[in-house]
Amino acid sequence: MRTDVLVVGAGPTGLALAVDLARRGVDAVVVERAEGLFPGSRGKGIQPRTMEVFDDLGVLDAIRAAGGPYPVGMIWQNGERAGEHRMFDPAEEESEESPYGAEPWMVPQWRTQEILFARLTELGGRVEFGREVVGLDQDEEGVTVAFAAGAPVRARYVVAADGGRSTVRRTLGIGMTGETVDPNPILVADVRITGLDRDNWHVFPPSGEGEGFMAICPLAGTEDFQLVAQFPEGEHLDVSLEAIRKTVAARSHLAPEDVTEVRWASDFRPRAALADAFRADRIFLAGDAAHVHSPAGGQGLNTSVQDAYNLGWKLGAVLRRGAPESLLATYEEERRPIAAQMLGISTGVHRGEIRRGEATRQLGLGYRDSSLTAETRPSPGPVHAGDRAPDGTVDGVRLFDAFRGPHWTLLTVATATALPPLPAVPTVRLLSYEAYGTGVFLIRPDGYVGWAGATAEGLVEYAAAMGILG
Repeated sequence: MRTDVLVVGAGPTGLALAVDLARRGVDAVVVERAEGLFPGSRGKGIQPRTMEVFDDLGVLDAIRAAGGPYPVGMIWQNGERAGEHRMFDPAEEESEESPYGAEPWMVPQWRTQEILFARLTELGGRVEFGREVVGLDQDEEGVTVAFAAGAPVRARYVVAADGGRSTVRRTLGIGMTGETVDPNPILVADVRITGLDRDNWHVFPPSGEGEGFMAICPLAGTEDFQLVAQFPEGEHLDVSLEAIRKTVAARSHLAPEDVTEVRWASDFRPRAALADAFRADRIFLAGDAAHVHSPAGGQGLNTSVQDAYNLGWKLGAVLRRGAPESLLATYEEERRPIAAQMLGISTGVHRGEIRRGEATRQLGLGYRDSSLTAETRPSPGPVHAGDRAPDGTVDGVRLFDAFRGPHWTLLTVATATALPPLPAVPTVRLLSYEAYGTGVFLIRPDGYVGWAGATAEGLVEYAAAMGILG
């Protein structure tokens, strides 16, 4: 089998990347060692910036329908409600510039994956399950990937989205630098429970020495709860129904039989780690294969999906638009510093040093220092090249509607400067919009400003370098 891109791993990262490639007309195949999609709720918080990505990928309505807002935390002590606990710092209300910017949206990871899988299928993409990678051999033209069963695949590029224990990363010999965030093991499980309301995230602080916290959160859009419980360092965790019943009864006012079913369970030791490189020639690392987070900050899945969103348009530009292959070098340049920053936030939240607030929503992230960023104005306004391009409805035009799709977008605000013809690049002219100030803005396919100027001088040269001119 031959393909343009082989994506290893059918988690949120791999599926989001495959969706982005499919809509760009790039032939891509996703392979997954398991026999089906991941069954657990693990990464359940979708941050506002990722909601914008899902808007562009065509799955926002399904994500909204599948989930709901986070409930207010409720502290329990000795079987009594002891008070509310706000899990997130107060956020500004949603605005035209950030329409999904108030708080994270809760969708269990298994459901997010189902939605992305359905979208990929709709676009004609495919996932091959039961395909375990056992070997990689790359040369100047591509990569040959061998599997434990079935024929090998020859691809021009390979993207490893196969998780924190990535087989591809280990085969390449790329190390990970990190630390143990917390030596205490943690149990996470999707359970059915009676005797608890679904209006609160129920928190049970330790009641005795040697006992860890327990939290039970109703999973939006389901009948399940996600149970998270901490245990002493070195303790072996039992994820059976009887063991989970025992833990719940010991740490709360609930009876063992109130836990009626365990639908999925796992245990882990929270750690933070960053791959020493995100690329080895024609093979890229994305998602947990490139960075592993504590789940406390709600950054892992979101950072991973945005890895895919960054890499997808660049692969599409090289494979279908004639952009220089050097464009692919900017994936690591742009995403590795972001991943490092978000790892710091995740670890800080886990240790109680940082609140879940503005930084965790990921709306302020950008690429001002990227080699792809060109800010030519001597006095930039509120939006610089490299910044996320805000939404808004102005002069009857909603900007996210104009940006949506695999294309670049040319935007002018409060200027009548002449513009060069850019094939296949839609143009939007606004008489004024305070969120942007004044200027000419070339918006990248991933919703960031690539080039900005007071006039269009230099725009054609930039567009040519990006492969926009074909």
